[in-house]
Amino acid sequence: MSKKEGQIDQPIDIELSEEIAEGSYSNLAIITHSQSEFIIDFVRILPGIPKGKVKSRIIMTPQHAKRLLFALGDNMHKFEENFGEVDIEAGGGNTGFPINFGGMTGQA
Repeated sequence: MSKKEGQIDQPIDIELSEEIAEGSYSNLAIITHSQSEFIIDFVRILPGIPKGKVKSRIIMTPQHAKRLLFALGDNMHKFEENFGEVDIEAGGGNTGFPINFGGMTGQA
């Protein structure tokens, strides 16, 4: 990304509450999009429990979704440089969940 002429970096003040800092485990992400937004539902599915639960929903613009894509790719590259290649087959592989639950949807 390039800076516009005369643009000055300003620090961003971000608050992280204790509740959010604890995080929430997710082992499935369902991604849906429209012309103007991407919606990512982070789901937790546990063995023996037939119904998964959406733990968090993030809504963002396509521009921010693309920035997230690049940031995840960059971070995965750095992770694999330090710890070795991540084998997605070893981490559960194909869970048998359909990729399309209706509409324009992907699965991560």
